[in-house]
Amino acid sequence: MTSPDTAPPGRRSTRRRSDLSTITAWWRELERDGFLALPPPSRARYTQSEGHGDAAELLEARGLTGPASFAYWHWQSHQRAFDRSGSLTGELLLHWGGDHATVAAGLGDGPEGFHVVDGGPKSAFRLDRTTARDEAGLPDPADPDGVRQFLAALDEPVDRGASSLRYRPLSPAEGAWLHDRLRDPLDLASVTRFVTALERRDELTPDETDRLMTAGRREHEGQFTEWDLWRDLLHALLRHDRAEAWKIVADLGPGASAVLRQVPSERGLAAVRGYALAGDRASVHSWLALHRSLREPDAVDAASALASELIAAGAPDTSLRGLYDALIGAVTADWRRETGADHHAGLSYAAFSAVRFGTDERLPHTLRVLAAGVARDQTDLVREEALKPGGSALTGIDTAEVLAAVERFEAAREGILSGTGPDLTAYEGALGRVWHRYRTLTDTDVRWLRERVADPDTDLQGLGFCLELLVAHGLATEAEVDALLPRRMKNLTKTYRTTYTEWRHPLVTLTCLALDLGHPAAGKLVSWWSGARPVWKDKVRLLTHLGAPDETKAAELWDFVVSPAHDVGQLMTWVLLRARLDGEHPLLVADRLLGTPGVNGHVLQRVLLGVADPLQPLWHYSVNSSSRSWWQRAVEVADHPGLSPQARAAGLRAATEHCLIRYPGRLEPAATEAERAEARAWLDGHTGGGDGGTSPR
Repeated sequence: MTSPDTAPPGRRSTRRRSDLSTITAWWRELERDGFLALPPPSRARYTQSEGHGDAAELLEARGLTGPASFAYWHWQSHQRAFDRSGSLTGELLLHWGGDHATVAAGLGDGPEGFHVVDGGPKSAFRLDRTTARDEAGLPDPADPDGVRQFLAALDEPVDRGASSLRYRPLSPAEGAWLHDRLRDPLDLASVTRFVTALERRDELTPDETDRLMTAGRREHEGQFTEWDLWRDLLHALLRHDRAEAWKIVADLGPGASAVLRQVPSERGLAAVRGYALAGDRASVHSWLALHRSLREPDAVDAASALASELIAAGAPDTSLRGLYDALIGAVTADWRRETGADHHAGLSYAAFSAVRFGTDERLPHTLRVLAAGVARDQTDLVREEALKPGGSALTGIDTAEVLAAVERFEAAREGILSGTGPDLTAYEGALGRVWHRYRTLTDTDVRWLRERVADPDTDLQGLGFCLELLVAHGLATEAEVDALLPRRMKNLTKTYRTTYTEWRHPLVTLTCLALDLGHPAAGKLVSWWSGARPVWKDKVRLLTHLGAPDETKAAELWDFVVSPAHDVGQLMTWVLLRARLDGEHPLLVADRLLGTPGVNGHVLQRVLLGVADPLQPLWHYSVNSSSRSWWQRAVEVADHPGLSPQARAAGLRAATEHCLIRYPGRLEPAATEAERAEARAWLDGHTGGGDGGTSPR
């Protein structure tokens, strides 16, 4: 009889001790001088930022000061890596802070039966089970971990930075091993990964395709969108020129665009054109690719033709933004293929292309405006790249041509961009990256923001962005309240998570505005916040106390601040409220709180930076180390002569940990060499040449 200790890899159920128990026991023995292994996570540690918050609290509790190196994993990694019985079913990401070499030495090789892979100074460590391979490098099909790791290696593209991903060819042994997994009887629940590995390389055979389709029809009754394999099977059907592919395309609609792009045909071009003209943004990328493959190879001429069709059809702005993104991606991919340039050089070329397209008369005005919006922050980068003493990454492009394009754009920039703004439907991170532009507002900025607030089509995210800016700068009026009430209350009362943004829920901001103005609607808004439903508002109700503040509101907020409840802006609200009541700068209020019992020190340091400019507070739930806004505030706090040494040290720590110092390439747009040098010189002047901080991974 096989003992639990010698059971084959596939029989996890016979193990006496779970993988989680083994890993946790090893983990708790790791701590040593200069290195901390944070306790295993609870659901309260859900992100890397919260992991760094836990580290800061642990260091503070132990009275440790100065540089520290530590490792941890958070709950998202935990859920992905372990099943409910504690078996490891995927890599466990181990994040860290401090000195990379110290962390690597502290983690070592991993517990018995497992191994730790060092992802390098810019990535997490990865813990996984140790598995065996045969002489051909193939796993035992009965070993689920070996199979998972083998397929993960096949899933790694040749160049992750390429617009169209390619995968290395299979060896004959690897191909045979994968085809063996697709022999009858087919189990659709288990073959998905094998099918994907084959069809990514155009290697599903006609017979395999037919058998998979027959099994899929039988099991899913034609509901292909509910089937994980539908993209691979549609790709194979198109590649094998099977008529049934078009029935699937008709059923899937715009969802089929990305697959149609990979197998060019006139019929596929007609389909994605229809989807794009109907307003599907994702289909625009496929339309441009297919149009170039079959009609007009020049990317600029092709994009211009498609833009004319979109404009004539009255397509939404998001479609034209999608076309601009597709154009930049296409010209950059072309240039990289022609020159052999890497991903980093491609970023420089994309920036140059944005600058060039901002004044390119071949493109319609709408696309030039979109290019100019991107190019506004890229001109210094492009100029610096062209003038690099060691040679530019812009291979094959004359320096004079680059500089001339920059000069043309800078001369035309203000005229092109007047009265425009960012894409309010973009993901929050993209909007957060332009937040620093609005620390001061021009007349055209104010006009654009008011128009967006008054526009009933502006959704909660865009409304939150625009209304916050107007209110924070003291430029919102009764017109904004009247524009939003009562016709938008149904929309405004929907939940919208704001813990990853610099702005509050728009109904919080609107309530504060109505209270400050003494608007007749203020009473009804306050009554709504006091009601039992919807429950999402309970977490942020106290943030409305910043409107028409008084001592009663301040006391209620303070009770929350010193409680163990999770802070989503309450401490910042109290600081801003107290500053308004006392007529002083909120930085001074926050400074006095440092070391106060019951006040979360980690959150308070975030608030200290966030209130550096009371005309534009940063409401983000933690310091965003890739944001220029947070760098600017960190420097201001560190240099503020009226703050305590403890407060200035908090600003210096935040600056030390910022990507501008640690990993400038993570800023978007990336920092120029001049910007980096200025930041390093500032830091050296404060630390004597050492950075002495920790940075999240």
